Amino acid sequence: MGAPQTRRCRIASDVAASRKISAELGKGDFVAVFFNSDSIEGNGVSLKMPPRLTARRLFLLITFFLGVSLLVSLHHRFAWVPGRAAPPQDNSDDSDDASDAGATADAAVVRMQAADSGEEAEPTTAQGKPWFMTGGTEYPGAYRGPPRLFPDQADGDRVVDQLMYVPEDYQGYDTPEKVILAYNGLGAWGQKSGSASFHTCPVSRCTLTDDRSKASDADAILYKDNFIHPGVPRPINQVWIIYFLECPYHTQSIKFADVINWTATYRRDSDIVAPYERWTYYDPQVRQKVQNRDYAANKTKKVAWFVSNCGARNGRLAYARELAKYISVDIYGTCGPLKCPRSDKKCFEILDREYKFYLAFENSNCRDYITEKFYVNGLSQNVLPIVMGARPEDYQRSAPEGSYIHVDEFASPEELAAYLHRLDNDNALYNSYFKWKGTGEFINTYFWCRLCAMLHAPMVHRHYEDVNDWWRGPGVCTTKSWRNAEFV
Repeated sequence: MGAPQTRRCRIASDVAASRKISAELGKGDFVAVFFNSDSIEGNGVSLKMPPRLTARRLFLLITFFLGVSLLVSLHHRFAWVPGRAAPPQDNSDDSDDASDAGATADAAVVRMQAADSGEEAEPTTAQGKPWFMTGGTEYPGAYRGPPRLFPDQADGDRVVDQLMYVPEDYQGYDTPEKVILAYNGLGAWGQKSGSASFHTCPVSRCTLTDDRSKASDADAILYKDNFIHPGVPRPINQVWIIYFLECPYHTQSIKFADVINWTATYRRDSDIVAPYERWTYYDPQVRQKVQNRDYAANKTKKVAWFVSNCGARNGRLAYARELAKYISVDIYGTCGPLKCPRSDKKCFEILDREYKFYLAFENSNCRDYITEKFYVNGLSQNVLPIVMGARPEDYQRSAPEGSYIHVDEFASPEELAAYLHRLDNDNALYNSYFKWKGTGEFINTYFWCRLCAMLHAPMVHRHYEDVNDWWRGPGVCTTKSWRNAEFV
């Protein structure tokens, strides 16, 4: 075997230089042409080189990762500033919903524009609408001063105060999470386990569960319509909450004394007021607006009513039949000769097109008890509602100003009929009942958001010695007209 042959390698910067070098080299020697940092060519061979990580590329890469880290950190810190999303909904049925043959629209249908005659002043800020209103962008900052969350802390329903409350020490994702146990199951609420129900809330550090084994550890136990004692000692800071959708005639009487801490009902003196709908003015100083239409135009019929529950405690059917002696009243459903299937949307079209008045009669006369019969069947249509149910002063606080007629404003159905005939013959007077339209809207009251915010508020121990007395005691409901009730 001969001695190994030595081969030389030269590098050229371009093709011309490579040809000159090649002439000087012997057979088997190698010349490479270097064009850039990405490849080397030589003797017809191209070798790819890995790209160099320049200082500029390294700087851009580090900047990118720092930016992502900063965005993630801000998201966790300020998780309460999201875009508006659909709120959690209560899926409970009004026990008298089945009695309305005129079809019950979803509550969302009712979030139309109009006005709140409540006690609270709720102006929109110069910067924009609050977050819970349509198109709202104004979110609350940390609250300073005495809280206005509970009935003993402020007048009115406090809904807006609760929606705009963020505890002073709230630190977003750095704040410990509050656990809410839905003792009757989450299916009754239409919610899922976890924190999704709170993602759109200013105070979002709460989570839902229906695992009853957590009864000793949860921050709150929430009961829907039916109280069941968990059978375990209650921690000193745990809150037991009873939610009632229906009126006292159709809800449970709680057999345990001194167990309920908070109430959540349609009543304005509840700890968490959960109304069927909640009216809010855009500007509390503007409660009427010039309308560009005649709401009486082409309407040839007088009064309509959709109803199927003929045995209501407040005698509404007898009242309607007496009223029909003095003015035309068309009754649709089981209690009358006319039919309009619940699923047929044309029922409401008939109201808008043909009738001037609608009987928005509740199944019970109880304080603050105003349901979709008024908000959906009445105010969401272009018809004038005639109401029976809650007290006149309750409607004044809850409804748009000048949007309805209460039966207790008249001594008898005959007297009411005389006034309706007057309205029928005076289009200007009739149209005056629609000037509220466009002055505000029915807001989403975000029950879960308010509950979470209140659980994060400084703890003040409170309880009902006898929640039954508060809920169904004297003066709460009457089977008579409020004009004739003995306690009025």
